[in-house]
Amino acid sequence: MVHSQTLRVRLARQVGAVAALCCLTLQVPLAQEAVRTGGLARLKSGNERFVRNTSASVSLGTPTREALAKPQNPFAMVLSCSDSRVPPEYIFSVGLGDLLVIRSAGEVLDKSVTASLEYGARHLNIPLLVVMGHESCDAVQTAIDSTTVEGPNLQYLVKAIRAGTNRSASEKKELRGAILANVEQVINDAMTGSQILRRGVSEGTLQIVGAYYEVATGRVMFSEPVLAPATTARK
Repeated sequence: MVHSQTLRVRLARQVGAVAALCCLTLQVPLAQEAVRTGGLARLKSGNERFVRNTSASVSLGTPTREALAKPQNPFAMVLSCSDSRVPPEYIFSVGLGDLLVIRSAGEVLDKSVTASLEYGARHLNIPLLVVMGHESCDAVQTAIDSTTVEGPNLQYLVKAIRAGTNRSASEKKELRGAILANVEQVINDAMTGSQILRRGVSEGTLQIVGAYYEVATGRVMFSEPVLAPATTARK
């Protein structure tokens, strides 16, 4: 089992070791090898092209759109922040129909977001879920700094993010640590709150990884895969 603290530490170490990223190898069980060499490798190579400014042009013409009118077949799901600087399709250099993208401020889960993830895993048989936080996340910063928040909807958002970041005074002062902790907690919440996602991970049909996107460099750092259901969720 990968416990919540382990995921946070692994993400933090990877983010702090930018120079060694090209040499980083994820330890993946054999049951997940086909998934890793498919969707995750494709996301990594696409992000590398994005970082190097060598992304190929994406076909948006009529033939492509007509082909996409058939049932969709995305190879990965990405749960990311709704921040305008974080468009997953660009970051991973993919085209129409490649990703099922769910976005919410701070990657916060609610029933609609969780149901969307379950739909992707259960009905579209998508084998990979990436939960991606990002540098300079305004939603996490607001949750850390705000003393009062207007309206019940924004209060819900701030409370959800704070539940994942209020682990220690030192982490709370450091935005990157808070963002990583939030990614970790979102994964925990998804696993504890969804039997469909837990079953997918335990049966080896779904791989979940955390990620951190550096806005300034364009680079995405990935955590090691979640191997078993988490045991704690925010309340």
